[in-house]
Amino acid sequence: MATSNDIKNGTVLRIDGNLWSVIEFQHVKPGKGGAFVRTKMKNVLSGKVVDKTFNAGIKVETANVDRRDFQYLYMDGEDFVFMDTDTYDQVNVPAATVGDAKDYMLEGMNIMLASNDGTPLYIELPTSVVLEITYTEPGLQGDRSTGGTKPATLETGAEIQVPLFLEQGVKVKVDTRTGDYLGRVTD
Repeated sequence: MATSNDIKNGTVLRIDGNLWSVIEFQHVKPGKGGAFVRTKMKNVLSGKVVDKTFNAGIKVETANVDRRDFQYLYMDGEDFVFMDTDTYDQVNVPAATVGDAKDYMLEGMNIMLASNDGTPLYIELPTSVVLEITYTEPGLQGDRSTGGTKPATLETGAEIQVPLFLEQGVKVKVDTRTGDYLGRVTD
């Protein structure tokens, strides 16, 4: 247990049985009345973002979130299998927990897995990854109706927008947070 005065960015709170991660916080001490803490929190499992205000000094339940380095091994049915890089233990993580991160994961990639009491909560990818384009239409010179971009399918199956000059087999750098094309990678 902690008090609302201990709330910081990244703190994980247990409220009504759900885990909430603090994205932003602000301690407010108005001229009249008691101080309070204004927070913006994200539900760890669903991703829903809410604003919540706590009175100063009230007790809040914090949750212990263990963040460790794992390596993505393979898919086993609906689950993704990861290996702890320290202990070599393997963990099955449901597809719902992995979410959209699957669009940017290759076998052998290192990721950060956050868990609470042994239950995987979410995974964090590196901010950018290098992936190969497996399919894209040829770009026609002078075709600027699409702003100079065209759809391309990556080796993970994700589809992103790339410049017209890129072809199949080219490796590109992709932002894992937004899915944006960042540049071409030459070996």
